[in-house]
Amino acid sequence: MAVTSTRTTTIVYSGDVVGTQTVTAASNTVSPGSIEIINLVSGANTITVPTGGSTPTAVTIHPPTANAASITLKGVTGDTGVQLHDTDPSTISLDSTVTTFVLTASAAVTGVRLYWS
Repeated sequence: MAVTSTRTTTIVYSGDVVGTQTVTAASNTVSPGSIEIINLVSGANTITVPTGGSTPTAVTIHPPTANAASITLKGVTGDTGVQLHDTDPSTISLDSTVTTFVLTASAAVTGVRLYWS
């Protein structure tokens, strides 16, 4: 079954700056349209991008709301990487050549949701 996904980010400003900015990514007509719940161990966790007839163009990483462990996004284990917010979701666009990436956790994290689009 074909799945099309469309990602939109909406930023709403208030206070000294007021306004709304909407950023829309291109639709993906070969999206896996799936949600994966994973548990991270302390240290490096290699995440495999789904295949099987789909080509994800993004992943949204959503840690649990009570998470206190740091999670760092890396291309490979040796990279310095970028620390993600402990609890806010992060959407990362993916090139079609990406097959894996690494999430390094400072401690075990149970119930991280990966939204593949």
